[in-house]
Amino acid sequence: MGNFQFLLPEFSAVFESASKAESLAITDPRTACFYARRTLELAVSWAYKFDSGLKLPYQDNISALIHEPTFKQITGDAVFNKAKVIVTLGNRAVHHHRPIPQTDSTVAVKELFHVCYWLAHSYSRQNRPPSGLTFDPATLPTTTPVPRQTLEQLQKLSAELRNKDEKLSQLLADKNSLDEELQRLRAEVAAARRAASAQPDTHDYSEAETRDYYIDLLLKEARWALDQTRDREFEVTGMPNNQGLGYVDYVLWGDDGKPLAVVEAKRTKHDSRIGQQQAKLYADCLEKMFGQRPVIFYSNGYDHWIWDDVNYPPRPVQGFYKKAELELLIQRRTTRRSLMTANVNTEIVERDYQIRAIRRICEAFETDKDRKALVVMATGAGKTRTVIALCELLMKANWAKRILFLADRVALVIQAGNNFKKHLPDAAPVNLVTEKDAEGRVYVSTYPTIFPRTKKISGTRWSGRKTVNRRNVWMRLQ
Repeated sequence: MGNFQFLLPEFSAVFESASKAESLAITDPRTACFYARRTLELAVSWAYKFDSGLKLPYQDNISALIHEPTFKQITGDAVFNKAKVIVTLGNRAVHHHRPIPQTDSTVAVKELFHVCYWLAHSYSRQNRPPSGLTFDPATLPTTTPVPRQTLEQLQKLSAELRNKDEKLSQLLADKNSLDEELQRLRAEVAAARRAASAQPDTHDYSEAETRDYYIDLLLKEARWALDQTRDREFEVTGMPNNQGLGYVDYVLWGDDGKPLAVVEAKRTKHDSRIGQQQAKLYADCLEKMFGQRPVIFYSNGYDHWIWDDVNYPPRPVQGFYKKAELELLIQRRTTRRSLMTANVNTEIVERDYQIRAIRRICEAFETDKDRKALVVMATGAGKTRTVIALCELLMKANWAKRILFLADRVALVIQAGNNFKKHLPDAAPVNLVTEKDAEGRVYVSTYPTIFPRTKKISGTRWSGRKTVNRRNVWMRLQ
């Protein structure tokens, strides 16, 4: 019968798509992840179409729909987080050439089961599923006569289905002009929602499993294999408890066998910052055991914080660092030179106020531990040369590996590029507007040019900006 049979009476289109995902979870993981995401799109679109309490966002793609505040409020964290997992796996299936393991497709189908249960529990008018319904992986088919789909075939299928789908932005553009049938169905769905709300949802959404898997997924996207026994639940000694033992959720190791980072995971319902002190204690233990202090991450699966407590206070990040990034971060603890004592190149800037501006930025970075600074200078005061001298100092002191200089006009980019090439020729400046495939340490670009190319200059971090004629030019440092 399959795990999604409860959808058939009232959600036949969702059932059909979910059944395809289920039937391919073992035999064709990439296509299964594609159909899991496709099913999520159908389910979420159905909810927006018939639930008048959902506010349509500025776009009607799946990411915008699930992140809309009214949707997150109605679904709760459990369903929202599962939807994020499905979207991530579906995107990987369609946009990445890397193989999709069977474990990922099984997780995608299992998470889809919970989302579909929420849909049926919340909106079914007559056939609400029983609360004790559970996902049974043993029912997943192990054979199929259908050949595996290639990445190119799935990309083509995705475009075809997208063109056929209802456009919510057009359908719901004017709620006052909805046809009578849709208004009647919306009234029935509203009544079903009220009835469902009157009965507590006791379904086990397995939030902890979703959190742990999502952390695994983000770590794997950062190229951490997590295939060693000591990658998870690593035992440390020296903890301030009766036994003196502790178990680190994740340890990310360097090639030399020393820890590069620890990851402390907390329950989804808790603020991820609750894990800060626990993670610090683990870092203390690992430092004593291996002679190297790891970088600290703590996360509840969806909010992530990094804390390199040797240099900086904690700050939120979007995900986890790759091995090379962590190695560079730890290496700089000993190889970075002091900005306060480094010499400013007076062949680039010679005016006293330019040198004072650079010194104040260096003080903000080194002494105040700031990660960004804003320089405001009048027209003709030499802003570009001030920035070039600052970049030269940061690279010379090993504070910056690459620099991205952004401007809003091509003329400004060309001007900045020429100045960088004149004063910092050893940094191999690249004008991305005209030099599409060149490589260097300094890149200059307009905003529209850089956005599609961010992956080619990956790993850089925003660090400062300057203002030119009331227009912002961002300087991005790694």
